[in-house]
Amino acid sequence: MKKYITFICAIAFIFFWSCSEDTLDVVLKGNITGKVVDKVSGEALKNAKITTNPASTTVFTDSLGKFTMNNVVVDDYSVQAEIAGYSTGFESIAVTEDNTSVVSFELTVSNTDNLPPSTPILVSPEDGSEELPLEVTFIWQASDPENDDLSYTLDLRNGTTDEMQVFEVASDTTFTVENLQLATKYFWQVTVTDDTNDPVSSIISEFKTLTLPDNPYLFVKEKSGNLVIYSGAQDTITGGNTVPDFNVLQLTSENTNSFKPRKSNILNRIAFLRNSGGNTHIFTMNFDGTDIRQVTSQKPVAGFRTEELEFTWAQNDSKIYYPYFDKLYSINPDGSGFKLEYTTSDGSFISEVAVPEFDDNLVLLKTNNSSGYGVRIYTATLSPDSEVDIILENVAGAAGGIDISSNAGEVLYTLDKSGDQNTSYRISESRIFIFTLGSLDPPLELDTDVVAGENDLDVKFSPSEGGVIFTRVKSNFGAIPAIYSYEFGQTQEDELLFTNSFMPDWE
Repeated sequence: MKKYITFICAIAFIFFWSCSEDTLDVVLKGNITGKVVDKVSGEALKNAKITTNPASTTVFTDSLGKFTMNNVVVDDYSVQAEIAGYSTGFESIAVTEDNTSVVSFELTVSNTDNLPPSTPILVSPEDGSEELPLEVTFIWQASDPENDDLSYTLDLRNGTTDEMQVFEVASDTTFTVENLQLATKYFWQVTVTDDTNDPVSSIISEFKTLTLPDNPYLFVKEKSGNLVIYSGAQDTITGGNTVPDFNVLQLTSENTNSFKPRKSNILNRIAFLRNSGGNTHIFTMNFDGTDIRQVTSQKPVAGFRTEELEFTWAQNDSKIYYPYFDKLYSINPDGSGFKLEYTTSDGSFISEVAVPEFDDNLVLLKTNNSSGYGVRIYTATLSPDSEVDIILENVAGAAGGIDISSNAGEVLYTLDKSGDQNTSYRISESRIFIFTLGSLDPPLELDTDVVAGENDLDVKFSPSEGGVIFTRVKSNFGAIPAIYSYEFGQTQEDELLFTNSFMPDWE
């Protein structure tokens, strides 16, 4: 008897285990129901052919113009109603689990004197495409039997927010949409009209944008009157010819000023400056622009001209150093550990700070007077509080854009060779210099492609220190800046990376 009971239990266990396994492959389904009528008379249309895209099943309307599709897989569909003598109808619908979705068609009699345009064929992006960039060019095709002038409407729906964007495209059969969201499925459809017949809609196609891109560059653009932070990459696909503005992703809102981004690959965070409460404070965010947090509160970032101020990650990215007039403060990324690190001996303003990777006690500073001039660039130790190497002093004109190599062997900076000093702080001939610490050789001016009337600014070492990244802009007010890279020891031209951009960072 005991053996019999044991056998029954084993069979039951196997049965329930098998049922459990089967549930892993359950396909969720719902239903579609609807009605097809004449648009003018309201008369029910019998034997109208009903199909879907993606394909599910084909049914026909009954004598009351009604139809039902059962057990349709959960998805987004374009439902089509077709009957002789009438223009084909298209409607979009979403089928959800165990629910019945309702759709209605009001078909119009075909114009036999003037035939409608053909159904638009969606060419690109292909249905089901994934990892598309955040700027997508839509391409489609359509024709008209009488060669009537055609106009188009592009409908684009965000599958996450369900937001629908409608673009009137006129006669073109291509249209580009920018600033799409990351890792988002989109649905698109094109409708064509000849202004005589009823509009004709394409099927609905879908695609998905890329997940977080590997963008090593950070920079700033002006948008809607504010400074906005972006990330981007270098196009290496085209065999040596760099295409600018590749993989550009907007990280901060155009509704507030955000600038001077600095990336930490250790913490996977970006620190940046933002105007808040009448002051400028340090914030951090994720690489995709989410989870924005304010870091500073006791003392803001302050000194000569906010846009001229620089801060830096320090001590293996466990600290952030930033200037407050004649003082240098440090703070932890979570806002704790606020500490005074250094004070200038002559009361001059600290405008910029940089640190080497392998010496936590050394800083590179740029100081100036309240007008931005009287510049000094030097290294100093924090403990004891002492100057070490003087890189630049007793020169006229503006200077800045400082950076120091990881082993504290070389220093980058820019200097306006014109020596101009004016109340508007206009810079006329800024050039990039590199100085070897401990050497008796004078600073070396980099042989970039800058020409008269242009300035090279905001220079930073590349991650490998085999080159630099910088902003180039003409010297006139209102000039449009761009970001370039330059490789040491190379003879090729400077590479244009990003147009209408400045304040670069490269990690």
